[in-house]
Amino acid sequence: MIAQLNSMPLYLICGGIVAFVAAVCIIFMVRAYRAGIAIGMDPAKLKRTLTASVTFSVLPSVGILLGVIALSGSLGTPWPWLRLSVIGALHYETQVAQAAAEQVGLHTLSAAEMTPQAFATIALLMSVCIMWGMVLSFFFNKGYLRKLSGQQKEKSDGKRGFGDLAMTAMFIGLVSTYIGSYIGGFVSGKGLFTFRGDLTPVIVAAVSGLCMAGFLYLAEKKNMVWLESFSIAGSMLAGMLAAILL
Repeated sequence: MIAQLNSMPLYLICGGIVAFVAAVCIIFMVRAYRAGIAIGMDPAKLKRTLTASVTFSVLPSVGILLGVIALSGSLGTPWPWLRLSVIGALHYETQVAQAAAEQVGLHTLSAAEMTPQAFATIALLMSVCIMWGMVLSFFFNKGYLRKLSGQQKEKSDGKRGFGDLAMTAMFIGLVSTYIGSYIGGFVSGKGLFTFRGDLTPVIVAAVSGLCMAGFLYLAEKKNMVWLESFSIAGSMLAGMLAAILL
């Protein structure tokens, strides 16, 4: 099955889509550069901005590459490459792929158990479940931006708007769900202190969290703002290293 998932037709289909998106990005970059020149911006500053953008995009992209490598063993290379190159996110893709694999009867997300029907279901869910951001933005983004602009004007009293609070609450809930699942998988048995599970996910989460806290401390307290671009990839690499060592 892994040979089919890495077949030339899949490479051509997925590679063609990725190439189209890359071409669109290049077109917009060129148009933005020309627009900057047209309004009188310094060409030297524009070139420095381009160089800085490329530099700060390399290391964060390592996390995406790691995601492609992690999923390629079970889903082949073309599909994870497409998903994580266009609109996907590593935490989303892995979670949905694993959940879909369990629902179609696979014990684990692995190439050994993969079937054409299972792959089709997994690929469909990975695509459908994430497309609603684009669809809803197409219909409601203009009204949302007007409302957001109005909220920004009303923040002169220093209070946070509902959108900020809702996003913070959602993020805390998401993190709590993951951490809770790790602890729940570790703590099992009759009593609270009867541990029979795997402690690795808990330790990896703790290492990644501490690493992210270190990046935020350096960026906010030591004025090393450039580190923000590397915080996610650095925390992921630290967590993966901890998993390997454990």
